[in-house]
Amino acid sequence: MRTLLPLALILSLSSTVFAQWANIPAPQIPRTPDGKPDLSAPAPRLPDGKPDLSGIWNPPTGYLRNLARDLKEEVPFQPWAKALYDERAEGKFWREEPDANCLPQGVPKVLLAPAPWQIVQTPKVVFFVHEAFNLWWQAFMDGRQFAPHPDVAPTWHGYSTAKWEGDTLVVDSAGFNGRVWLDQLGKPSTEALHVTTRFRRKDFGHMDIGITIDDPKAYTKPWGTTVEVTLLPNTQLMEFICLENEKKTGGK
Repeated sequence: MRTLLPLALILSLSSTVFAQWANIPAPQIPRTPDGKPDLSAPAPRLPDGKPDLSGIWNPPTGYLRNLARDLKEEVPFQPWAKALYDERAEGKFWREEPDANCLPQGVPKVLLAPAPWQIVQTPKVVFFVHEAFNLWWQAFMDGRQFAPHPDVAPTWHGYSTAKWEGDTLVVDSAGFNGRVWLDQLGKPSTEALHVTTRFRRKDFGHMDIGITIDDPKAYTKPWGTTVEVTLLPNTQLMEFICLENEKKTGGK
């Protein structure tokens, strides 16, 4: 099975990423008395008073494999989805996992992959740029609404809009292609998938992401979880090309 680069390797690469640049402006990072980044400092804000979510974020471990790891109840599968999930979780269909075939991971799985990703925030659109497979997607904040149409091509990451609810950025994504695995264990999705992600920056270095899965064709009711991501200061995303350095082991 093809896997993403180990997190330790990614972080070691990121720590030396600035070697190719000169005259780098000093980043605006709050620091503790000993000079280290103060990740518990207040969250930055934009001139309009809204939280500034910009930065490079590192997801926690474990949720990529099992999005439901913290659920207090069973995942509300439809019968067919539970049967398919059980087979995938046993490893019968691991060759069909999208990222094992260099295909996009989809939302929300791409937010949980063991590689950093970046938020680029503007007043009218928020961009999510992922080191894993060099992927990106966008959420529009100009008031538009997703309008399903037979000529609209379904996508891996969906069509996303966003709005503020207090200090929380709420991103709604729909228009998926039905091929997204929600995690590595193989929780399925259909074209009816609607994902709501709620981004709340708690302080300078920590942000909660609330994830709600609403797919009535695969699940009997909405369900979800909340994960915490951590800011990676003084770093940049690296180029990550799927299969570029793959080595074949075993077999013919």
